[in-house]
Formats: sequence, C-alpha cells, structure tokens
Amino acid sequence: MSSMNPSRRRFLAATATAASAASLTALGLPALPAAASPAGHDHDHGAEPDFGPNVFVYDPSSPVEEIQSTLDRLFAAQEHNEMGGDRYAVLFKPGRYEVNARLGYYTTVAGLGAHPDDVEIHGAVRVIGQPDPNSEAGISALTNFWRSVENLAVTPTDWSNQWAVSQASPMRRVHIKGILWLEPGNGGYSSGGYIADSKVDGITINGSQQQWLTRDSELGGDWTNGVWNQVFSGVVGAPAQGFPDPPYTTLPTSPVTREKPYLLVDAQGGWRVAVPRLRRDTAGTTWGAGAAPVPSLPLADFFIARPTDSAKRINQELSRGRHLLLTPGVYRLDRALRVKHPDTVVLGLGMPSLAPTTGDAVLRIEDVDGVRIAGVLVDAGPVESEVLVEVGKRHSHRSHATNPISLQDVFFRIGGPQVGRAATSLVVNSRHTIIDNIWAWRGDHGKPGTIGWTVNTAATGVVVNGDDVTAYGLFVEHYQRWQTIWNGERGRTVFYQSELPYDPPSQAAWRSPTGNGWASYKVAGDVREHEAWGLGVYSYFNQQVDIRCDRAIEAPRRAGVRFHDAITVFLDGDGGIERTINEAGTPVVGSYGTSPVVSYP
Repeated sequence: MSSMNPSRRRFLAATATAASAASLTALGLPALPAAASPAGHDHDHGAEPDFGPNVFVYDPSSPVEEIQSTLDRLFAAQEHNEMGGDRYAVLFKPGRYEVNARLGYYTTVAGLGAHPDDVEIHGAVRVIGQPDPNSEAGISALTNFWRSVENLAVTPTDWSNQWAVSQASPMRRVHIKGILWLEPGNGGYSSGGYIADSKVDGITINGSQQQWLTRDSELGGDWTNGVWNQVFSGVVGAPAQGFPDPPYTTLPTSPVTREKPYLLVDAQGGWRVAVPRLRRDTAGTTWGAGAAPVPSLPLADFFIARPTDSAKRINQELSRGRHLLLTPGVYRLDRALRVKHPDTVVLGLGMPSLAPTTGDAVLRIEDVDGVRIAGVLVDAGPVESEVLVEVGKRHSHRSHATNPISLQDVFFRIGGPQVGRAATSLVVNSRHTIIDNIWAWRGDHGKPGTIGWTVNTAATGVVVNGDDVTAYGLFVEHYQRWQTIWNGERGRTVFYQSELPYDPPSQAAWRSPTGNGWASYKVAGDVREHEAWGLGVYSYFNQQVDIRCDRAIEAPRRAGVRFHDAITVFLDGDGGIERTINEAGTPVVGSYGTSPVVSYP
C-alpha cells in the first residue's frame, strides 16, 4: 500500500457542516425493551438491564436479519453525523454472529464475553473511508473520529478487516483472525490511531496512517510500513526499532498499565463490569494463554444514568458510593460530577458526551485511590470553563503507586457541535495517574459560528502537575498556547501527536514568553526528570500569514529530561516550525519537510 501524499493534509476541505441524523423512529429502529425499574434506573441482579433506547443487545438466538438491519440503519444515520448528538452501542452476548458492522460516528460495537473469543464475528467490524475531493485517492479517513470496537473476535470474510480511522477511535481487547487494514484505500489520507490489548493473526497494513500507537498487544504478521511516527509499547511481534527510517519507536515493555473496564455477562447470565488489574513491565495481551480471570463488579453496584438525569441526581448516587454507567447521549451539566470515593468506576457506554452549561468543570475527582474514568467525550460549553476535567487538587502529594487513578478513552472537544470555551481541558494533580488514549481537540471545523480564533477559545489541552504520571497516547491539537504542560517530576509519555493551531491571525497574536509561537510540548524549567518516546508535532497555518513557531518541544536541557524519536512536519500553508526540541532539529518552513531528532539531549 502507498503512503499518503505528504504535501496535502487533513481538514483542507473539512469545513462543511455535519449532516443531521434521522431519529430512531424515522429510521424504524426498534427500542430496547425496558427490563428494569425506570425509577432510578437501578439494575436487579439477574434481570436484563435497561440501558435505554440507544443500546441494542443481541444473543445468538437473535435473527441475523434483525441484527444486520439495525447495524445498517445505524450506519446510515451516523456515517456523516460528525457534529450530531446521537450516540449508540451495539452489544453481543457470547456466541457466533455472521454480520457486517460498519461504524459511523458515536457508535460502539462490543462483545459481552469474559474473553474476546467468546464473541465471534464472522464478517467484519469495520470503518471505511469518506469522500475527499482534496485527496488524489478521492477518499480519506481524516475525520473518522469518535467510534470504537471492544472485546470481541473478528474473522474477516473479505480479504481483511478494514479499520480506517483517525483520532478517538480505539480498538481494545480485539482478536483479528486475519488481516487488519488501517487506511481508507489507494493511499487516501488517514491520521490515527490506537490499539491496545489486542491480537492480529495476519499482517497489519498501516498504509497511509501518519501516526499510530499500539500498546500491550500481539502481532502475528508484519506491520507493513509507516509514515512519520509509529510507536509500539509492549507489543509481541512488533517491528524493530528503526526511527526515523522506518519511523518505528519500539519499547519492549510498557512500564505500568491497567486496561479499561468493560461490560460482560457471566456464565450465570449476570451482568458485571470487569475491572482489570494493575500490571508492570508488560508485553502482550491480558487475555492470552494462562491469563488469570479478570476481577469484576456486579452491575447492581452501578447507577445507570440517562442523559435526562441532572448533575445533582448523579452526584447523589456517587456520594452514596455507587459506581456510574453513563448510557448513550449528551449530558448537559449545570455543575461538575464529583467522584469522592476510592475505586469508583465511571464508564461511558456508546461514547456519551458531558457538556457544562454554567462554566463549571464536568468532572472533578478527589485525590483518592483507584478511580477509573473511561469512555466519555467532553464538550466545552459557551460559558468559559477554567478546566473541564480535574484529577486531584493542586499540590496533591499522596502516593497512588499501588492503585492509581486512570483516564482511558477520554476525549475533549472545544467547539464543533456548539460554541465552546475552556482555558484548560484536563488538569492532572494526583500522583501516579495513568493517562491512556486522550484526544484533546480545539476544533478546526464544525457547525457554522462555532469555530474561530476568538470563538472557540482554549489556551492549553493537558496540564500535568502530579509526579510519577504515565501517559500512553496523548493526542493534543490546535490549542492557542502550549498544547501540553508538564510540571510534575518523573513523568513519562509514550506517543505524542499534536498539530499546532491552524488559525493564528498574526505573529503578534501568537507569541509566547520564550519567542515566536508556543511550543506544543512544554516541560517546566524546574523539572529534574522526565522521559518521552515517539513525539510528532505538525504545522499548517492557513490564514495566509507567515507564522513561525520557534520550537515544537521546549524543555530544560539536563541529563534527567530525555526525549527519544521526535519529529516535526510541515503539512501545508504558510510559515512553519524552526526547531524540533529547543535548539535541536532543522527548520520545516515554507514547503513540505520533516525534522527528526532521534535522541535529546
């Protein structure tokens, strides 16, 4: 497969507004029958839970025609519904299914087995490309965001299982029994992506994917190529270290991980939420031969929330020590949800959105052990929030080494479906926090009136104040100042991808205390120890003004602050990036170019 044409790039024509999806009723989609008391949405053990009308649960006795009809109609509704409010999940109980699932926006397909091979999909669970007039291929995956597949096996009945995605489209705990194909076809553009705790029996065709993180997985065949930044952490069968040619960054093990919680149905038919254990220095999947059973919690311990529930009601349940399962939809919150109890699980189903209405955060987590936040999209509101998600209080010093807080598949969006403003998207104060697949995005396209330098304002995507924080898969893009600020000691980042803002109106409007532009990745000057692997920072200034960024990465020059395999790229437009890390690297200005730095200092 050919690589992408690097002189053309993402979003050049992605200013069109998203199409509106038809309602379930108009599409003729059946609602899931209610099986639990709607008063409080609690779940009785042994009963079928009521997840609301946007969740579809199937078992092997379900007619295949019904399943396929639902999948097809959901795809028709969601294929182009990029900025819409509809959210869906399709769940399969253990068994074999012959279906072809195409995933559009805000759609999750997941198995409910204890093991991925408990749910066997013969056919496909796939994402295809979209028409793109700016691509020589006429097709791209550059805006294939916000969808996921989890906890099942796929035996492709075509020549491969296509998963042509960009950011915020994770594949977790999946067994591909054949070839995995990650591009839209013919070298069409793509800007992914993330795979974790998965196994691919055949080759993986990377194709045009500019960057990708694969973590704690197993590759049975070759990874065919790379474009700029391909990172493998704890992957059995990963290609050898080769950056920058080929652009592979390979870590033999992942230092500390804990996989995302997931729904399952046990052998007795009881609904539970698996809560995987903490692991250290790992490679390969959690579920391979000899793997121990995964601990789990009864779904009866969860408050099953609906988008109509108020923040006050949800906080009452959290204060009682309940866990929280958020069913699909948009939750408009007049105050932050507050997680105060250790080991609380907050799990989103079908990629629900949390949106503040009054300028508060949407989520504040106390500095307590073991909280797990997973599978949610956070949309900034029209009243500026100081922060959208806060982990711990400033100056938190408690150790969580044996039971850290974790954030997994948590995606932020400033503008797009609505005007949004937030000074900072994510602030991590608690020590030992695990960040695992975050896309913080100040929107560069969306509905009319929601995008602009003075409209969807956002200074910084991620701020890490806590010590000993580990991040896998940081995607942070288009913020107006430093994209990421790391103040804590002994921080580690495995894979970083960032585009600078497209839209500074002038150099004077985009100048930091240290020179022209704002570095994307900023390590504070007093930090003594920090390490990062596989970083890519790209520029595309599209206002027909010569805009310069003096450096993509800014950090103190000392032995304990180390970078491995960083690259800058000029995509298109005007101006560019002068240096990669501090004084290291060469300019990528005025025309396509890359500047790799293998090691720093």
